[in-house]
Amino acid sequence: MSAPTSYWGSMFRFIARRLIIMPFLLFGIVTISFVISRFIPSDPLISIVGERQLNNPVVVLAAKQRWGLDKSMFGQYTSYMSNLAKGDLGISFRTKTPVVGDLIDRLPATFELAFTAMFFGTVGGVLLGVLAASRRNKIADHVSRLFALVGSSLPVFWLGLVLLYIFYARFGLMPGPGRLPPRVDAPNDITGFYLFDAILSGDFGLVWPIIQRLLLPAFALGWGLMGIISRLVRSSMLDELQADYVRTARAKGLTERVVFCKHALRNALLPVLTVLGFSIASLLTGAVLTETIFSWNGVGSYAVSATRSLDYPAINGVCILGGIVFLISNLITDVLYAYADPKIRLA
Repeated sequence: MSAPTSYWGSMFRFIARRLIIMPFLLFGIVTISFVISRFIPSDPLISIVGERQLNNPVVVLAAKQRWGLDKSMFGQYTSYMSNLAKGDLGISFRTKTPVVGDLIDRLPATFELAFTAMFFGTVGGVLLGVLAASRRNKIADHVSRLFALVGSSLPVFWLGLVLLYIFYARFGLMPGPGRLPPRVDAPNDITGFYLFDAILSGDFGLVWPIIQRLLLPAFALGWGLMGIISRLVRSSMLDELQADYVRTARAKGLTERVVFCKHALRNALLPVLTVLGFSIASLLTGAVLTETIFSWNGVGSYAVSATRSLDYPAINGVCILGGIVFLISNLITDVLYAYADPKIRLA
């Protein structure tokens, strides 16, 4: 009974330490994003009252009082933190609607794109890494490494434009930007994920068009992750194949396939867990550019529009959302890594 108790006790302490520190990290994220947004050399009143009304002192004063811009930076900060403690992220200057509602409406689109990109990156990266390790210094290894290097080096915005030009504008092999074809209504809003909503509502005619429009942006966003994972898997596989337990397994007469997949690959995939945790943040960051290029109505395009109009509440809301997703994904990654490697829990 002592071993299971010790196991779950150490796991509980491991999770508790990370849960305790998360509010302090989120507080730092909120503070930094608030201060940085206020130092941007532009005037948010342009998006609130318009350029024509900037010379009208009555309108400008009323707008400042309405949105709290007549207060000092410290006064704005205390008011914002007070509202944030109540779950209020404020009203967007641009859309004139609550930021929470805007983010909830757009979040499924971003998650649909990010999860698909992560699927491409993870599955493709593991397959390329295993192929490269099994064919070391052969043509397949060189091609896989080149593919990984190109994917890790190309900027997302440039890659998205190139993919659109080649597959849409030049050869017409894939549909253009947008989540849906022109003049096509969205499926019934059940989960916010168009693919799942089309399946759940029985609108199977929309399934393939939705998948088609998801492939290019997801590949553009996930190619970089694919390159990172493939190189990591290749390096880890080559190290594991030189380990003593692999030589012992071969000496026992196990087939090379069993040694490769069941023993070496299982241990080589442990570092991938850490990469996947940090990739959530990178995918959300890359989604800002990808969604803009592919007219994807998600949090990324919302962040771009908020930045252009210096929409303080929307900018801070996006930063808070990104911080929460980053902290939760890293917590899940730490727990999975601790479960896979017991030494982590005792560190």
